[in-house]
Amino acid sequence: MPELPEVEVVRRGLARWVRGRTITGVDVLDPRSIRRHGLGTEDFIGNLEHATVMDVVRRGKFLWMPLAMDSSDSVDSTLPKVALMAHLGMSGQLLMQDPDVPDEKHLKVRICLSPVDGMPEQLRFVDQRIFGGLFVTSLVPTPDGGPGGLGETPLPEIAEEAAHIARDPLDPCFSFDTFYRKVKSRKTGLKRALLDQSVISGIGNIYADEALWRARLHYARPTDTLRRGDAARLVQAAQEVMEAALAAGGTSFDSLYVNVNGDSGYFARSLNAYGRAGELCSRCEAAGLHSIIKREQFMNRSSYTCPVCQPRPRNGRW
Repeated sequence: MPELPEVEVVRRGLARWVRGRTITGVDVLDPRSIRRHGLGTEDFIGNLEHATVMDVVRRGKFLWMPLAMDSSDSVDSTLPKVALMAHLGMSGQLLMQDPDVPDEKHLKVRICLSPVDGMPEQLRFVDQRIFGGLFVTSLVPTPDGGPGGLGETPLPEIAEEAAHIARDPLDPCFSFDTFYRKVKSRKTGLKRALLDQSVISGIGNIYADEALWRARLHYARPTDTLRRGDAARLVQAAQEVMEAALAAGGTSFDSLYVNVNGDSGYFARSLNAYGRAGELCSRCEAAGLHSIIKREQFMNRSSYTCPVCQPRPRNGRW
């Protein structure tokens, strides 16, 4: 499943190619990929054709494109009411292609855009496993009056499906105080809190392990015992890990993940904990210590920790 840096890579690519362009046509090749649009194919197409993409916005792993619904709307002056929501699922790809490029094997939806010199004219949604999809959704005001998420313009609206989740570590409006208050109020393990989208969004299993390793914290640390300094170190670690992943193009363990131009991510080569069971902890090794990364079962998944620099807590919450 793509995590926040992968989705942000896609957002940045889409913002470059589609913002300000008008949708001139839509082809739905597989209705299963718009199954979340409850009113069907004709309504889906009708909502998109002649609309202008105002921005590409992300909160956590949610990605949406606010739409101006007629030519009189300005990209900078009109607040949109609806957006095209993209759910990448396990294998969804958003690819920019020229019309003469042959259709991909698993092409599901083709969106044609107004021509701009030097830019591809088609946005294609490709999905092998069909767990992802596209749908049109309503935009609602943000509870705090801030931008809905990370985008090119600070629109104070958010896609309805994303309104319940907290801001993510890369969001300019992320509040450490709010995060710390929520964490301290939970009586759970630290990694469980990191995976709770109502506490902090966008952190999945991979980046939770990496952030905890960087912050020298064990995943079972009781949240109600977390000191403010520890929490600040953890948030900083999550931000640093995700920024590093963005610089590398995202983390990819699956050849199905590509960014908007079809390029794979490379951050998997730089992971320090996740997937490193049986290998030396690089931090301990640099300090002249011998420690082996351990893998443990966690919520039907795995957690990877160093037993030396991430010691198991007393009264841990597993």
